[in-house]
Amino acid sequence: MAEQTIMLNCSAGMSTSLLVTKMQQAAKADGIDAKIFACPASEADQHIQNEEIDCVLLGPQVSYMRGDFENKVKGAGKDGKDIPLDVIDMQAYGMMDGEKVLKQAESLING
Repeated sequence: MAEQTIMLNCSAGMSTSLLVTKMQQAAKADGIDAKIFACPASEADQHIQNEEIDCVLLGPQVSYMRGDFENKVKGAGKDGKDIPLDVIDMQAYGMMDGEKVLKQAESLING
């Protein structure tokens, strides 16, 4: 399977960095080829425009920005499709459950 690119967004990109590490460990253990990174919401446009993003996940603390992100990802994916978008499950986020958040991303990517 081709590499999947999963972008996590939060206020400053700091709180999601540990979650990214946990997700990378889970992906490696599951044999999933994935590029997973975090960035501040303020830098999301740059990444969406310049990279092939397969999934965008928002930290619960920026869930209020979902409407803005829905506009950002509209038509920005492969073949002009919308990039799948969701807010990270709050319990999984609080527990830093990389496996659960990875599964959330996978279900968005695979429909």
